[in-house]
Amino acid sequence: MIKIAPSILSADFVNLERDIKAVSAADWLHVDVMDGCFVPNITIGVPVVKSIRKCTEMFLDVHLMIDKPVRYIEAFAKAGADLLSVHLEADHPTRIAEALKIMGECGVQKAVALRPITSANAILPYIEELDMVLVMTVEPGFGGQAFMENQLDTIRQVRAIIDKYNPKCRLEVDGGISPKTAPLVIAAGADTLVAGSAVYGAADRAAAIHALRGNQG
Repeated sequence: MIKIAPSILSADFVNLERDIKAVSAADWLHVDVMDGCFVPNITIGVPVVKSIRKCTEMFLDVHLMIDKPVRYIEAFAKAGADLLSVHLEADHPTRIAEALKIMGECGVQKAVALRPITSANAILPYIEELDMVLVMTVEPGFGGQAFMENQLDTIRQVRAIIDKYNPKCRLEVDGGISPKTAPLVIAAGADTLVAGSAVYGAADRAAAIHALRGNQG
């Protein structure tokens, strides 16, 4: 089943609780955490995730676009994240492995994320313990960017690795997802789609979520 995870990066932060409730037809809620170091933008942190947890029972898919994420895994887990994604580019492989270990100890689902510059093979040391791999189809840091079609090859390669080593692992795609691009990434092997402006820019958000699922359920 295709899961849709609206990104609150495109929500109205003055009315965040309202905008979270407006996407209740979705499966997950995607929370983009940016630190101004790993990416050239600053968004939200632990206190906001904690507040979000209080106002919704939705599955919180927390994407850590931060440098040396191992430092904050426990804090975000305690704040209420259900799944944490860490970027493979954000630290040394041993520290990424440590971040995943702490996720397990904290009882949150484990994911790694790939920037467009990163090879699908970079997930191989971790794949057997992952609950999800996140493939970026834009450069991380800002919403509203154009979909990078060349990333379809990376999605296909990640799908092949998942099918070989850990078929239960989900494959999420984030960046430029719309009713036009969603069928492309689903055909390439994605089963979880992050969408910001395609959902929050629509007058009928439930209909927008349904459109992204297409005929995939």
